[in-house]
Amino acid sequence: MSLVGVSALAACAQVPKEIGADISLSPLAPGLQPPPVVTPAPVIAAVEPKAVGSEYARMYAAVQDGDYKLPAIRYDAVDPKFLRQLVDDPTGEAPGTLVVNTSENFLYLVLKDGKAMRYGVGLGSQGHAWKGRAIVHWKRKWPTWTPPAAMIGRKPALEKWRTGMPPGLKNPLGSRALYIYKDGVDTLYRIHGSPEWRSIGKSASAGCVRMFNQDVMDLYDRVPPKTPLLVI
Repeated sequence: MSLVGVSALAACAQVPKEIGADISLSPLAPGLQPPPVVTPAPVIAAVEPKAVGSEYARMYAAVQDGDYKLPAIRYDAVDPKFLRQLVDDPTGEAPGTLVVNTSENFLYLVLKDGKAMRYGVGLGSQGHAWKGRAIVHWKRKWPTWTPPAAMIGRKPALEKWRTGMPPGLKNPLGSRALYIYKDGVDTLYRIHGSPEWRSIGKSASAGCVRMFNQDVMDLYDRVPPKTPLLVI
């Protein structure tokens, strides 16, 4: 199934636990326009070694990011293979390409010299359903989450977010979101942070491509708009 073929199903984000497990996302809150698309040179150098011990403590420590303080992630409670690490590139794609392997719950940023930065991801049913090539058209820090009218109809508790759930620690899109387009069309799919860090590396009934907030912030800083994406 192609990206475009499934984009009408629903966009991807977890609903906060107090509302229930479901998904959907309108691309922007009413009146909100995407920022201008700029294309700086991609950051594709391998800048950190495969981490262990204290290095993971640094990666996943509590962090103040603007007005928000993200809590530390219990990295010692996560299967180590889903922690951020430099690996030999298994994809064969060009440096600067993002590759999501849905069967292994990994996201790779392909680097130079046969290396890749690998991140663990959590995938819901929509995340497993789509595959193909697209681009990261644009990206946003601390995005707003806006449930569509159909979803509000199913879950009236979402009515208060009809014009958008403000950014914050409980927002389903987390600290960063990368917006995926194909042939100039918004697929409604996102690579984004998640407050539910225990879901990373696992499959769920809802959602698309979720990352640790600290990892999606790292990825956000490494990739520019127009970064190519392959989902397999």
